Amino acid sequence: MNPRNLFAELKRRNVIRMAGLYLVGAWLLTQIASTILPLFGAPEWLPQSVVILLAIGFIPALVFAWVFELTPEGFKLDEDVPAQQSIAPQTARRMDRVIIVVLVLALAYFCFDKFVLTPQREAALIATAGAPNEHKTATDSKSIAVLPLVNESGEKDEQYFSDGLSEDLITALSQFAGLKVIGRNSSFQFRDSKESSETIGAKLGVAHLLEGSVRRAADVVRISAELVNATDGSTLWSRHYDRPYKDLFKLQDDITTAVASALKAKLLNAPDVTVQSDRPPSGNLAAYNAYLQGQFYFARDTAEDYRKAIASYKDAIALDPQYALAYARLALTETFFSEYSRSTAKQNLADAREAVDRALALDPDLSGAHSARGLLLLFTDIDVAGTEAEFKRAVQLAPNDANAIASLAQARAALGHPEAAIEPIRRAIAADPLSANWYSLLEDDLIAVGRLDEAEAAVRRELTLHASNGALARLSTIDVLRGKAAAALEKAEQVAEGKSRDFALANARQIGSNRAAADAALKTAIDRQAKTNPYLISRLYALRNDPKKVFEWLDRAWAERDSDISILYYDPFLLRYKSDPRFAAFCKMVGLPTPAEVAASSKA
Repeated sequence: MNPRNLFAELKRRNVIRMAGLYLVGAWLLTQIASTILPLFGAPEWLPQSVVILLAIGFIPALVFAWVFELTPEGFKLDEDVPAQQSIAPQTARRMDRVIIVVLVLALAYFCFDKFVLTPQREAALIATAGAPNEHKTATDSKSIAVLPLVNESGEKDEQYFSDGLSEDLITALSQFAGLKVIGRNSSFQFRDSKESSETIGAKLGVAHLLEGSVRRAADVVRISAELVNATDGSTLWSRHYDRPYKDLFKLQDDITTAVASALKAKLLNAPDVTVQSDRPPSGNLAAYNAYLQGQFYFARDTAEDYRKAIASYKDAIALDPQYALAYARLALTETFFSEYSRSTAKQNLADAREAVDRALALDPDLSGAHSARGLLLLFTDIDVAGTEAEFKRAVQLAPNDANAIASLAQARAALGHPEAAIEPIRRAIAADPLSANWYSLLEDDLIAVGRLDEAEAAVRRELTLHASNGALARLSTIDVLRGKAAAALEKAEQVAEGKSRDFALANARQIGSNRAAADAALKTAIDRQAKTNPYLISRLYALRNDPKKVFEWLDRAWAERDSDISILYYDPFLLRYKSDPRFAAFCKMVGLPTPAEVAASSKA
């Protein structure tokens, strides 16, 4: 048949109109289904089934329009309808009007979804990104945030001292059962804040605030402390202290006891719980002062400040060689510093191992020492099982330590159970809601189990707290997993120069249609990152569907002891190969459970 005649016949039989009407109507139906069905608790496969059924029905609808014609007596075969009796032109006009109506409805729904529903969904997701899945309850009456004590000494160099006393109060109050205490990272964001008590309490999710000031002059410490009802700003308890500096520890205990009494909180008394303290066992105030300086520098999280923190912890140890916590913090700082200084990393980690061994020899029941060893085992030996054991002990010793709880959860994710890590990490975020520290772990676990919308909301929440390259790169990763090459590339290009950008660009390029660009991005990543990040190059080959190269680069990662191997069980790209026998063999080699062992432990 002549193409022109075919087109004319398609128009006469209203097949083209049927195609347009069907496509517009199908789009509208799928959009409505994706919005309405979840409201009624429909399973995830139901909206997908609607799309599949509509796609299957497209061709039959066109065939029906070709074969049959609508007549006053109903549908008849087109060939049985005489030309003079055909009402196809009238049917065409009616279909045109229906198409216009459906287009208007589709446009209206599109606008409603874009400008009303989508912002509401995003706001809801971001608001709940760090919260547990259960329904939110009213703020716990036994909850408190210790705001940084104001340094009134007149010297900026004394801020480490006022910050240290604030941290000591946080640690001490965390020893009480049933008392929610907000972590340092969140509460310290309100230093010099002009916001009301109600606003601060709402942002931190607490009913009470402890605020005040500290002045140290010669041999006297003056502290003013006030316990405030966050709801109305009323004072529940306040006290002014003037004490000799030599009585500092007694002064801290008095404040802690008074606050706990006002909140009717009792000390933890579980069998495995040992009181955790940041004070030197000898009571040496000079050692404690050096320790506080180390804490101040460590919290600033830069390479230079890590150097200063290491020096301060060593000063504390020199003043009190039995100071177990100073050894533990030294080990932790050396471990973190190894990531900044590749040239000295081996020595940093060796020093960290020596320090943490000394800490545990001095105090086997020191939670912070077990946490430090857990992290060190991950960095040096990629010993995930050992890491889990250390963080498990840390949590037993300090049940309210959100950092230890989240670290234990992530160790279990590394052993093949990322879904089990999500809620504990959400609880850590609830205990430190304005800290970006734990969001990256939450995002990784959500991505691993395919909850991409929640992961994206968590990333966007993290970005409101701290605009890190890692968070921007994860946004790109989410689009890679969605198969959105252009969007993934656009987000990757927003990442600053460095490792994160190299891999974000390379990941996005691998799923695009430009193979030359994909090859070039892979080469760039290999040229720049092969020595230090071989694991992430194996991920690029996973995106390229090249299993031979995937396992070659995994072997190189093990040879280099690349600590990223620990993310294998929550890496959605490498997990594509978990049914490959080489995956199980690799897991055995590096000390991770095999997929079969993970499956068995999930059923246990």
